[in-house]
Amino acid sequence: MQKIPLMLAKADMIIGRDVFRGDTQVGIPVCGRGTVLTDSLIDRLERLDVQTIIVEGHPVWEDGDLSLDDMLLDLSRRFDKVKDDPLTARLYAIYKANLIKSMGDDGGRQAE
Repeated sequence: MQKIPLMLAKADMIIGRDVFRGDTQVGIPVCGRGTVLTDSLIDRLERLDVQTIIVEGHPVWEDGDLSLDDMLLDLSRRFDKVKDDPLTARLYAIYKANLIKSMGDDGGRQAE
């Protein structure tokens, strides 16, 4: 999942977490998790003073963002010294699975 400014949202993106009015986490959600964005829904969120949303995957890439391959390599390097310990090996597997899931079904952009 990725938190993006509403101005970068595009139709067909999928909401990753409930959206509340004015970017607060209280009250009744304006949009529920799993909602597919449309142009009219984006306009409505702007009128409700929503500044950011969390979307599924990693649809917006900026300079300096790492590819999934680069992030997995970095994670592997961080766990290199303790990879033989069963508990940290399990922790590594959890982090890796979460990283892959958070980047979306296609794993985000691939290394160039």
